Amino acid sequence: MSEADAVEHLLELLDLLAADAGSERLAAVLPAARAAGVPDHELDRVARATEWALRIRRTLTAHRRREAELEALFDTANDLAGVRDPDAVLRSIVRRARLLLGADIAYLSMNEPGRGTYMRVTDGSVSALFQQVRLGMGEGLGGLVAQTAQPYVTADYFADDRFNHTGPIDAAVRDEGLVAILGVPLKLDRRVIGVLYAANRSPRQFPPDEVALLSSLADHAAIALDTAHLLEETRAAGETIRAHNEAMRRAEDAHDRLTDLVLRGADVPEVAAAVAEVLDGGIVVHDSDGAELARIGTTRAPAPRAAVNASRASGRAIPQDGTWVCAVLAGRELLGSITLTDRPDLGDADRRLFERAGVVTALLLLLRRTVAEAENKVRGELITDLLTAAVDSVALRARARRVGVELAADHVVLVADGPRDRLLAAAAHHASSCRGLAGVHGEHVVLVLPGADLACAARDAARVLGKAVGLPVTVGSGGPAHGPEGVAAAHAEAVRCLKALLQLGRKGTGGTLADLGFVGVLLGDRADVAGYVRSTLGPLLDYDSSRGTELVRTVTAYFACGANLSRAKDELHVHVNTVVQRLDRVASLLGEDWQSPERVLEVQLALKLMKVLGD
Repeated sequence: MSEADAVEHLLELLDLLAADAGSERLAAVLPAARAAGVPDHELDRVARATEWALRIRRTLTAHRRREAELEALFDTANDLAGVRDPDAVLRSIVRRARLLLGADIAYLSMNEPGRGTYMRVTDGSVSALFQQVRLGMGEGLGGLVAQTAQPYVTADYFADDRFNHTGPIDAAVRDEGLVAILGVPLKLDRRVIGVLYAANRSPRQFPPDEVALLSSLADHAAIALDTAHLLEETRAAGETIRAHNEAMRRAEDAHDRLTDLVLRGADVPEVAAAVAEVLDGGIVVHDSDGAELARIGTTRAPAPRAAVNASRASGRAIPQDGTWVCAVLAGRELLGSITLTDRPDLGDADRRLFERAGVVTALLLLLRRTVAEAENKVRGELITDLLTAAVDSVALRARARRVGVELAADHVVLVADGPRDRLLAAAAHHASSCRGLAGVHGEHVVLVLPGADLACAARDAARVLGKAVGLPVTVGSGGPAHGPEGVAAAHAEAVRCLKALLQLGRKGTGGTLADLGFVGVLLGDRADVAGYVRSTLGPLLDYDSSRGTELVRTVTAYFACGANLSRAKDELHVHVNTVVQRLDRVASLLGEDWQSPERVLEVQLALKLMKVLGD
């Protein structure tokens, strides 16, 4: 077989990718090449290409799944904004819940005062017994959700003893074949009006982001249900409630307008401006950490944390010193807060509208977070490829340009040491604000930021990241780097710098090799650090290695104690005569002038470098 045969298989991989073929067909190319007798060295090329093709396939699949989820969420908001029939609202909720979570079945039960909760709508159910089941308050998972107003999730219903299992309920669940169940409450004010579920017929974990997503949909749907019921009541009430009907129509129009803004990709300030216009007041939006996201028409101070917590607990807008504060929630998760100023006399209709603005803001922040997470993942993968040279430089430049990073310009490479999980989120935010990249490589978080001032970038990153994670963060820097080829070299320099900072006791700071004096010079690209250590301390290292002595440790302690024999013997836990004898041996190995000023500098520098190198 020739090289042309291997190329034929590589082209086949490209053709399959272009045709959107599945992973099974891509994985079949390598066995086919092996069966065709392609030489081993060419098979390696085919194997690497197959691995990359499968990775691209997985990335495309993940992106399409996220796009499908966002499209379904937009469709849900559109449906709920236009639906006025309660039964149609419920069917739309359940259908979208099943689609969003990819569940085998979704269903919704409604609370009936004094009679527990009964099954109202199902999607994907095959059991007539299950469709007719009724749960008492506190019975089964759904009864517990309805009673506590909190989400509950179980990966294995029948093995879960947190729930009050009853014969009729367990029989219905078993008849439907359900195993994993997630239930979230539909709440109006403090009242639970029903429970929304997603379930699978096999074990499944529902992660927190899926719980938050289903809870956000339930909150949005509860308000839509409330609107539908109120409209029905208003139409039936006649002349005596025309004013209220007009208020609800205004609230409905405003809700539709806000939802439409979100669907068209509006940002937080645009939505805040629309809320301020509708309610004729000032609006301030904060995230969960209290950082301001938007301020329209007011100079009032941020909402007090106590007011946000009170609104979060009650699920209602709270008056506070002439302002109104509404927690922005996705289920139990606090996403932020929205504050209305200059409207101390807020009526019931406008209060409901303000609370609906909080729900729309929650949807907007969830979508924004999803987009940010996807973008951070892309940036992190780009960091990995830049440092492993996995992709050619032309492709790397193009990918960087798509996320707003021009690699042809000067860039500083930073390597940060700290609590990695929290540090990565903070680094991604810092890099995004600087129009740079952040990701994990090896044991550290890596940032690639535009600019050429290494010292300033390192100090700023150590300060900003340390404040964000609440712990000291040490940052080494390298560069400036030019183009993809320079990033890897700058990264190696930054790693050496970080290691030196940590070993030299400068934890929690940011710096460059130039900041480290002689150590920095010796750690530079062209320095033979190991050779310097060997030429200076070689006789001691060899003597200790061959005889099991501690001459290097003795000299280190001697200098650390200011050349004081008494303090050195305490540090080493030996008799002073032992210290003297060891130093005499050092003199015989290094020369009688080893304690002269010039030699002392060389020896101490070699000892520090040996510590940095980890020898």
